[in-house]
Amino acid sequence: MNHYLLSLVRRLNDAKRPLSRNRHFHTFANAEGRRALRIARRLRSLAHEIREQARRGAPIRVERVFESGSLVRVLLELVHVRARRVTLLSAAEFELLLEGEGVREALDGP
Repeated sequence: MNHYLLSLVRRLNDAKRPLSRNRHFHTFANAEGRRALRIARRLRSLAHEIREQARRGAPIRVERVFESGSLVRVLLELVHVRARRVTLLSAAEFELLLEGEGVREALDGP
């Protein structure tokens, strides 16, 4: 992930300095900006699920996968809806996920 995309995703997920999509519409008019929006949305959703899993005391598994480069697999067993969420993240995306509020603590466990 290049530096521009990394900083854009980081800024989109920063609650203290939110980046307005309306004010900065030109930033999201290109393919890289749209990709940043997709990544930020996915990471926010995953962070929310991880915090909920930790609150419920349900299992969260994180494992490194070396298929096409270095990937991180996050596996959530959503017992309350009888589902499983499996997400593959790049190493950079996983680092961004860990920056989310309460995510690192939830993954470290009790």
